[in-house]
Amino acid sequence: MAKRILIVDDSSIMRKMVRKNLETGGHSIVGEAKNGKEAIDLYRSQKPDLVTMDVTMREMDGFTAAEKILEIDPEARIIFLSNLDKDKYSENAKRLGSLGYLSKHKTKEILSLIDSV
Repeated sequence: MAKRILIVDDSSIMRKMVRKNLETGGHSIVGEAKNGKEAIDLYRSQKPDLVTMDVTMREMDGFTAAEKILEIDPEARIIFLSNLDKDKYSENAKRLGSLGYLSKHKTKEILSLIDSV
């Protein structure tokens, strides 16, 4: 089932890549944010089914933004997409109740995870 997705990443190139992969999988993109503060505002206004969240960003990092989004909507579904060390950062993602912590470049895994929720 197609999902309405908010993409959060400070890299415009990465946002385009993630968008292309998600749209290829039949999903619609309701917004793109370049930092956590923008993500919170867009989450409030767009109410997406799912958020893909980068970890390291200026202004507000992904973990802090996820915490704030979960305060707004405890049922929010968030997948962290990062190229940072999974062993080091995935524990924070689990603590927040995220759906997963995946490499940005593992398109098939991202689409499989999204399709399973």
